[in-house]
Amino acid sequence: MPKDTSIKSVLIVGSGPIIIGQACEFDYSGTQAARSLREEGIKVILINSNPATIMTDPMMADRVYLLPLTIESIEQILEENKIDAVLPTMGGQTALNLCKEVDELGIWEKHGVRLIGVDIKAIDKAEDREKFRQWMIEMGIEVCPAKIANSFLEGKEFAQEIGFPLVLRPSFTLGGTGGSIVFKKEELDDALNFGLTASPIHEVLVEKAVLGWKEFELELLRDNNNNVVIICGVENFDPMGVHTGDSITVAPIMTLSDTAYQKMRNIAIRMMRNLGNFAGGCNVQFAMNPETEELIVVEINPRVSRSSALASKATGYPIAKIAAKLAIGYNLDELKNQITKSTSAYFEPALDYVIVKIPRWNFDKFKGANDTLGFQMKSVGEVMGIGRSFTEAIQKACQSLENNAVGLGYYGKNLMKSDELLEYIKIPKWDRVFRIKDALMQGITVNTIAHVTGIDKWFLNQIQKICDIEIELSKHTLADLSEPLLKLAKQNGFGDEQIAILLKDNCTEDDVYNKRKELGITRVYKMVDSCSAEFESPTPYFYSSFEG
Repeated sequence: MPKDTSIKSVLIVGSGPIIIGQACEFDYSGTQAARSLREEGIKVILINSNPATIMTDPMMADRVYLLPLTIESIEQILEENKIDAVLPTMGGQTALNLCKEVDELGIWEKHGVRLIGVDIKAIDKAEDREKFRQWMIEMGIEVCPAKIANSFLEGKEFAQEIGFPLVLRPSFTLGGTGGSIVFKKEELDDALNFGLTASPIHEVLVEKAVLGWKEFELELLRDNNNNVVIICGVENFDPMGVHTGDSITVAPIMTLSDTAYQKMRNIAIRMMRNLGNFAGGCNVQFAMNPETEELIVVEINPRVSRSSALASKATGYPIAKIAAKLAIGYNLDELKNQITKSTSAYFEPALDYVIVKIPRWNFDKFKGANDTLGFQMKSVGEVMGIGRSFTEAIQKACQSLENNAVGLGYYGKNLMKSDELLEYIKIPKWDRVFRIKDALMQGITVNTIAHVTGIDKWFLNQIQKICDIEIELSKHTLADLSEPLLKLAKQNGFGDEQIAILLKDNCTEDDVYNKRKELGITRVYKMVDSCSAEFESPTPYFYSSFEG
């Protein structure tokens, strides 16, 4: 189906002020969508209360309203402009919730405005925890044993039935706001009150905790012809129990069997096709028992998300841009692939590199804040490393964190004894990955660390590889450092400063740089072409590596 020519103007709803756990990452999506719609000759009106965004730049939309995200603001805009459709999926949960409230008051209908990119039934099905559960049960898809509580007493009663540990998930919130893990009876009252207050409809899902299960996420796009593509699969380094936004995440998925991946893919496509009558993007989160490969669905978000922004950068596939075009009527096979410029957008990206995202926290600025990571997101941003291997990508990401780490290491700082380390890494904290590396350096085995953290052994073996190279480097001076060892270190993400710290003599970063230049070990640049070099790609999006 070609573009819907009846849509001449679209209102894009932003995500409001930047709060820890939400908002800043949606600027990426909103900006892409505004440009995408204007390319089609559609007038774009945009509302966002946050002026510190690219989307609110006067260049981005035909008219920008810096107003609070309220029903009154929406009414004002509708009275001042002739608007044909509203696109709420670029502003996170804030925009979805606002559009739902406006719909309930009949304001869209009164002004003849259509909802595009999602529909109200889909928002209800996905965000209302009980409706979501019932929907999954009807489809024969496994979910966690759980019950909905609309009052404190109901919540307490269900908690006793389900047993501890359990998870509290408020309905219609973003970034896990109000969510928590409750390990024992004494913690329940405060957590339950907090969750009920956080939910705009005073509703909490009381759910059995599947702590230690692996967590995965799939990004999907669907068009009006019911064509669905999986743009990206993401694996969480941390097991269930840490919010995705607070977990190190890796693409492509590394530790999943093909059988389990195909099952996950099929479930996600069924869910997307059954969710509602709309064209756009969504993401589905899964948990998997690492012993039995039993799979359960955690949630589905019928909008672009922080993961969509990551998946766009990771694959080179502009999810928000394509989602906006699908929302105005185009089908996937009618759109050009924005990367290759020669194939259609109806394809699934193939990655010949590894992406590692590491969240960034600012606990030092919030004195007294609890730095334990859980179901409520606490990060204030993230960094992304691209490399030819997991080891290269994670070290690159660590070098970008601006927290005094030199690659995957805090050399000589706050070193703990092995028994202290083992206790420390049991609880997810911002620096757990660094402490895991310290533990491996002290001779604690991969099996022991996997047992206490629930992190897959494949990831731990990769960190062990970094440790092994580090031990080898520390045996040498710059003068006797061989070309193969230096090249191996560079290919595994070691920076020149990191190598200088590890060598026996007091050399500098510049000395290491000069030595590797002499040996001809220099960066090469590889392309993020989203199709593993199967097609020629003119898009200039590169990452550096030390391969041939």
